[in-house]
Amino acid sequence: MFDEIPLARPATPLLDSVNYPVDLRQLDMAQLPELARQLREFLLYAVGQTGGHFGAGLGVVELTIALHYVFETPNDRLVWDVGHQSYPHKILTGRRERMLGMRQADGLAPFNSRAESDYDTFGVGHSSTSVSAGLGMMLAAQQQKIDRKVVAVIGDGAMTAGMAFEALNHAGGIDNDLLVILNDNNMSISRNIGALSSYFARMWASKPYNFLRAGSKKVLSAMPPMWNAAHRAEEYLKGMVSPATIFEELGFTYFGLIDGHDIKGMVDILRDIRHLKGPRILHVITRKGKGYRPAEADPFGMHALNKMVAQVEQTNTSQDDTPTYSAVFGDWLCEVAGSDSRLMAITPAMGEGSGMRQFEAQFPERFFDVAIAEQHAVTFAAGLACEGLKPVVAIYSTFLQRGYDQLIHDVALQNLDVLFAIDRAGLVGEDGPTHAGSFDLSYLRCIPNMVVMVPSDENEARQLLYTGYQHQGPAAVRYPRGKATGCPLDATLTQVPIGKARVVRKGGNIVMLVFGTLLQAAQTAADQLDATLVDMRFVKPLDEELLLQLAAGARLWVTVEENTIKGGAGSAVNEFLMNRNLAVSVLNIGLPDAFLGHGKPQDLRSSCGLDADGILASIRNRLTLQQ
Repeated sequence: MFDEIPLARPATPLLDSVNYPVDLRQLDMAQLPELARQLREFLLYAVGQTGGHFGAGLGVVELTIALHYVFETPNDRLVWDVGHQSYPHKILTGRRERMLGMRQADGLAPFNSRAESDYDTFGVGHSSTSVSAGLGMMLAAQQQKIDRKVVAVIGDGAMTAGMAFEALNHAGGIDNDLLVILNDNNMSISRNIGALSSYFARMWASKPYNFLRAGSKKVLSAMPPMWNAAHRAEEYLKGMVSPATIFEELGFTYFGLIDGHDIKGMVDILRDIRHLKGPRILHVITRKGKGYRPAEADPFGMHALNKMVAQVEQTNTSQDDTPTYSAVFGDWLCEVAGSDSRLMAITPAMGEGSGMRQFEAQFPERFFDVAIAEQHAVTFAAGLACEGLKPVVAIYSTFLQRGYDQLIHDVALQNLDVLFAIDRAGLVGEDGPTHAGSFDLSYLRCIPNMVVMVPSDENEARQLLYTGYQHQGPAAVRYPRGKATGCPLDATLTQVPIGKARVVRKGGNIVMLVFGTLLQAAQTAADQLDATLVDMRFVKPLDEELLLQLAAGARLWVTVEENTIKGGAGSAVNEFLMNRNLAVSVLNIGLPDAFLGHGKPQDLRSSCGLDADGILASIRNRLTLQQ
């Protein structure tokens, strides 16, 4: 058990001898517990150097070792869900030393990436994809007549998504040999772990039992009364010690519950079930944060870790009390809920990250964490709105993509009164392209009835959230991850007229139209160019009256947004000019047509020309071309 994150690299001689799983498979079984201890300590050290998710990874150390010990990876396909739990997998698959550069520019990705390693069989970012992907790989092997095992690892949280059950339903109904590992680290499905359940799990996995079960089914199927009695007896026995019923009804053979930290037991049962036929599910109980006492005590708070620095550096660092945009949203939510009992708050498993814990404590009966079920979250909100309540859906930009059909059909088409508070808009930095909110302006503004707002600072965020809340119909407010600007907050919440922009600076014949929190960087460029600067506030509807006024005598319009240029806010301005037949030269500045890698947010913005220097350089280059 570790109580602290090691700041100095620990001694890990056994781990250092394992560069790839082929080396792991040369070890004696008796060496595996020590390997697990060293792997866990190195993981703590590595994540302490880089920051990142580590609680889930600590919980699957033994499981990861056992899987690579038993299966012939990478020929056998190991498909991890999400990626939070795959850091031990990275360490054991040739990337131990590169872990110290994880999440940094040109370093290892924070999630699995097919471009990074042959052992990363499927790229992951959003959860609940492993069963679908694993089934595809299993059937591909069958079609190509390749002798290959496929294992999909999915967490109990990810199992709440409808996509996971769609895949289980498909897999259970066709001839395939997929093995699904259910990593239950929250005991949310069952608490029946112990000697009895482990004994029965081993019994069900044994070759004699499965031989007798298969044989008896053939014999007894000709005698319906005896077959029904035997089937009921088996189900009764299994129901006493495991939650097998739901999975077996889907067509899976169920094995569990298994202690996921008993490495010998894990290896034994994986060897037993490796060659069994048909879809199988192994239910493993693990402890999130296993081996690190603070993470075991607070698995939610220690889900991820910021980069550790030496104590002397921490002492010399001034305290920054600037709130995050998520915290500003959480405070606004509580403030409005205190005066309006109709407000209902919804999140798909992102309550902590979205700043909603205070609301949950104050208004528990009005807080709904629907788990990893983005589609349900959106339609659930629509149902609440149908009955006159005021739902607020707090959701990350990249996760709202999963509820897009519901956003269109269930909310916008019916013009229902739902407010979407879209967190993590724009570049999120170290989490990389799977979590970047690069597309929300593009996919939102094309939907009829939607009002789309882009605050430039935290005070504007409060006012626009209030505006969207009071608006009758679907509305969205998008804001970035991390610290806000530190600007003062108005004491009173005031509705902003829908579609009205704000002129920040009056200047010459260059007009800068800024959508969102890049306003500060753009203002630096505007000051040097003596440009007119506008905080647009709204992507949909645009302030057409103001734009018509600004078009007169303009030499160049510049749109600035932290969204892909394709179909984004700048495209909305272009469409306006074309529809009004206005001859104005336009420069669109935003994210390129590419998936950007991981790194510090400010470095990524700089590489895209979205800092003050980049914006200024782009404008000057365009002015040169116009001469």
